[in-house]
Amino acid sequence: MRRFIEGSHAMAEATKLCRPEVIAAYPITPQTHIVEHLSQFIADGNLNAKSINVESEHSAASCVLGSQAAGSRSFTCTSSQGLILMSEVLFCIAGMRLPVMLICANRAVSAPINIWNDQQDSIAIRDAGLIQIYAENIQEAVDLIIAGHKIGENPKVMLPVMVCVDGFILTHGMEVVDIPSQDKVDNFLPPYNPPYKLDINNPMSFGLLGDPSVYTETRYAIQKTLEDVLQIIPKVGGEFNDIFGRSSVGLIEEYKTSDAETILVAMGSVCGTIKDIVDIQRNKGKKIGLLKIIAYRPFPQAEVKKALSQAKNVGIVDKNISLGSNGALYSEIKSILPEKIKVNGFVAGLGGRDIKPSTVEKIIESTEKEENPCKFVDLNEELLWKEFKTV
Repeated sequence: MRRFIEGSHAMAEATKLCRPEVIAAYPITPQTHIVEHLSQFIADGNLNAKSINVESEHSAASCVLGSQAAGSRSFTCTSSQGLILMSEVLFCIAGMRLPVMLICANRAVSAPINIWNDQQDSIAIRDAGLIQIYAENIQEAVDLIIAGHKIGENPKVMLPVMVCVDGFILTHGMEVVDIPSQDKVDNFLPPYNPPYKLDINNPMSFGLLGDPSVYTETRYAIQKTLEDVLQIIPKVGGEFNDIFGRSSVGLIEEYKTSDAETILVAMGSVCGTIKDIVDIQRNKGKKIGLLKIIAYRPFPQAEVKKALSQAKNVGIVDKNISLGSNGALYSEIKSILPEKIKVNGFVAGLGGRDIKPSTVEKIIESTEKEENPCKFVDLNEELLWKEFKTV
């Protein structure tokens, strides 16, 4: 059913269609609407699930860890400081191989306090062992939530999945979205039937002490599983397309890259703006393209390298910064490309600063002229000198 709907409401609808049995989340802007809608579904009798009120995001993650370990499909969502507070437990959830679904409404991390969007929060926990997938628009967020359950719950995977959506831009924006029928989702996503769970009739323990004789093997097992996920995501995407008629689930999306001399790389909602500029520039005769990263963890090195192999210039747009180094996407991609390709890194959109069409045009111009690993775009130099000088 096609509906004009707020992003958070659409994501809650998608989650409801996946029939979670336990939901635990603590309110934090801009995630709150998602769990509010889910609570309303439960109160109205439209979702048969247990909603657990908790005192913090750490507790929310702990609750879904326990419920998933007990064999119940479980869901949580958070943003920014809440995700950082969860991080201790998220490492445990991944280490225990529990396929919890988590929506991260991406938001800047304090200090200074900032409630607007960038992707610093999810990037900060990229090494926890979660599968991380990024949505460009609300429709993709709906699709990735549904497909994400099937990816994470695959008996060969059994890892948590984080669907990352740009806060406010997607959570509070409104679009016409195709909300699938329950029958179609049930046909695509079977009931959760884990290969292991807490069961008094078949006792087992989770998360025990791993001394030096076994710990390395646990990390190796997750690493090899994530390598396998690079084959599983496209397979699930094909199944999703067969049932729902959309090819939104995958590792990457190439937009007019086949003959492009200059290719921008990004993930999340900014890709929509970049696509518009690609079209405008192509109408002027310039060979520009976009490589959209959907799966950030596991990172699809082979697919990215192939997509960029014929480009002369690559401009990587990061809505994050690894302070003291470069943007996260830049570091990933620069390391796998040959020297002949000029690779530029740009940091943009931090703390919700608009990435305007003019910003994208400046990024393209800079990419074609110079080479810089970490160029901040649209800096207010006057403010920087007056307010934040260090000497």
